[in-house]
Amino acid sequence: MCCKRKGNESDQEDYRDRFLIREILDSVSVNPLQTSNLLDSLLVIEKDSVTYYELLVVKAKAMMFLSKHDSSEILLNRAEDFYRRNKELPHIEDFYIQILNGKGNLFSRKTMFDSALVPYNQACSLCMKGGDKEKLVFLSLNLADAYLRAGHYDLSSYWYRYSLSLADSLQLPDEKRFPAYGGLGQVNMELRDFVRSDYYYDLAGKYYDRMTPHEKRFYLNNRGNSYYFREDYPSALTYFRRLMDFLQEYPEMTFERNITMVNLGDVFLSMGEIDSAAYYLDRCYNYFQKEENYSALYYIDTQLIELALKEDNVQLARKRLQNAVTPKYVEPDMVHIRNRYLQLYFEKVGDFKNAYYYQKENQRIDDSIRSERVKMRAAEIALKYKQDSTLMKKEILIREKQNEVLLLNQWLYRIVLIVVVLIAVSLFIVFYRKRKRDRDKWNMQQAMTSLRLENIRNRISPHFIFNVLNREVALQRTESDNLQNLIKIIRKNLEFTSHMAVTLADELDFVNTYIQLERRTLRNDFIYVEDIASDVDLKTVQVPSMLLQIPVENAIKHALRMKEGQQKLWIRIKKESEYIKIVICDNGGGYRPHSQNKGTGTGMKVLTQTIQLLNSYNRRQIVMTINNVSVEGGEVGCEVCFTIPFVYSYQLKGK
Repeated sequence: MCCKRKGNESDQEDYRDRFLIREILDSVSVNPLQTSNLLDSLLVIEKDSVTYYELLVVKAKAMMFLSKHDSSEILLNRAEDFYRRNKELPHIEDFYIQILNGKGNLFSRKTMFDSALVPYNQACSLCMKGGDKEKLVFLSLNLADAYLRAGHYDLSSYWYRYSLSLADSLQLPDEKRFPAYGGLGQVNMELRDFVRSDYYYDLAGKYYDRMTPHEKRFYLNNRGNSYYFREDYPSALTYFRRLMDFLQEYPEMTFERNITMVNLGDVFLSMGEIDSAAYYLDRCYNYFQKEENYSALYYIDTQLIELALKEDNVQLARKRLQNAVTPKYVEPDMVHIRNRYLQLYFEKVGDFKNAYYYQKENQRIDDSIRSERVKMRAAEIALKYKQDSTLMKKEILIREKQNEVLLLNQWLYRIVLIVVVLIAVSLFIVFYRKRKRDRDKWNMQQAMTSLRLENIRNRISPHFIFNVLNREVALQRTESDNLQNLIKIIRKNLEFTSHMAVTLADELDFVNTYIQLERRTLRNDFIYVEDIASDVDLKTVQVPSMLLQIPVENAIKHALRMKEGQQKLWIRIKKESEYIKIVICDNGGGYRPHSQNKGTGTGMKVLTQTIQLLNSYNRRQIVMTINNVSVEGGEVGCEVCFTIPFVYSYQLKGK
């Protein structure tokens, strides 16, 4: 069977199954029809396993709420048969408790309360031996409800109070206890102690908004009954009408709606509103006849007899009395009401002997109720004494243990305090040293970076200057324009060395001066083009120092100078959204890693490191790309592209 699992897989699947069943159980009373359809889809997947049969028990509960008692009984019998065949499985007793509880619920729905007591008692006994104590709280409530409906008010009160006592020991929240409060309210209502009944009903009513639909139905119905039995019919009518309006929201609660009609008929009958009583009794009679619910039919027949008497139709009352059903078990309240109406009937027909008989029967029932009240009080006192004695012993033991623990805790608190202080001091020292190391490291890194950049600039700039001077001397053709440009280059280079950024206008001016000096090394057909968009303000846009100088120098020195044919160099500058895009392109054959004229790469390395350093201080980044591209005339060239944000900081600050 798939229920025989091993290892961690079994634990994980079992946890998943428990969670699934809990989720479905929570929705049964709210929407039984939808839950039943969901279960049908799950039962196709889960076959012949504990989970499969647990889902069958949940489906049986849904069938009860849908008043399909025969289907519910079949499903419970299948589950019980599985239990008897697999008693050796672990935790199977918990599963059997669910079955017993379901059978008790089914008997209760069929008003067979003496029969319901048997499985409920079995379930409680099994749970007491080693089951889930929180589940025992709710099993005790079901057993108390069955004793209540069977007329055993002392035992009913005992189990309601046992449920409350257990909830106290488990420290369950108050909202878990309102069913017990409502049950005690009903017990006291049956014993006609309406002061105590209202006390418990008021306690339960505080949690009305948290009740399930069926719990709300029981609460409203029982409160209506409590006013009916004290003959406050207008108040009873208010609760029954409120209940009827509530049930209209739940079409599947057919049984509950028809029972409420019976109660409305009885209230209207007691108020002398015969037409309204007849309307509700006629609406619900066929339903209970179809369901063969003889307890409800007994109640309706009783009212129909009284209805005929109020219409002075003694012959109809006699006929209805002769045709009235007689169930095996009738609740004491129903017997009391029937006897009262029969007494009136026999008085009207002049049969005073039988009238006196039913009057005596009601007196006997009243005496029995008073006796039950005394027995219940005695049971309550015994239970309270037992609880108080147990609590006192526990309190003494707890106090002794508390004194022992107190001394131990004093030492523990001191040790913990010392440890906490030591940890705090240690963390402070570690944190302080780390901050100091980080600060020293940062200062050193910043100083090293600045020195390295300055050193590289100082190496590059003289290198270029001396190349130009050597060439001029060699040519022995020193002209005034070239010397002025050379002086300008030297001065600008010294200025740029101390700045991380310059304006785009200054950088272009430097490049133009450089190209004028380099024209002698190029042929007359060398073409230099600047394509600058009109919306670019060169005097305000800043760029990193040497951003254009290094790519232009590389293009001339390593590509164009040795190129045969026409030599071209382009610089394009334009705006793109929130960025400035700068492109330096040549037609010198593109970048060739293995070329003998490729140079040392020092300039581009410096430029890359500068951009990386600046980017580390900015959210938006400067992006540099180098690609070989096709240019005019089908030639290949090298393109260096920079994308620079408008908002960009060139300050080297600590983060």
